[in-house]
Amino acid sequence: MDIELGIQNVTKPVNFSTDASADEVGQAIADAVEHGATLNLTDGKGRHIIVPAGALGYAIIGSETSHPVGFGSL
Repeated sequence: MDIELGIQNVTKPVNFSTDASADEVGQAIADAVEHGATLNLTDGKGRHIIVPAGALGYAIIGSETSHPVGFGSL
């Protein structure tokens, strides 16, 4: 799952991939924003991405469907 987080007053978004589902990521973001807490997500390499919910500008959560790439028979 690809995630893009926009942080206020930062020009470059934070992009990472995670093994969590779209529902899990969406719920974590909603909970952090609702309670004014920090958003703590883990990427596919085990690194933690921690963002204060008040600084979060936007979040784009990718689709869970795989998009094959390459040359195949049509």
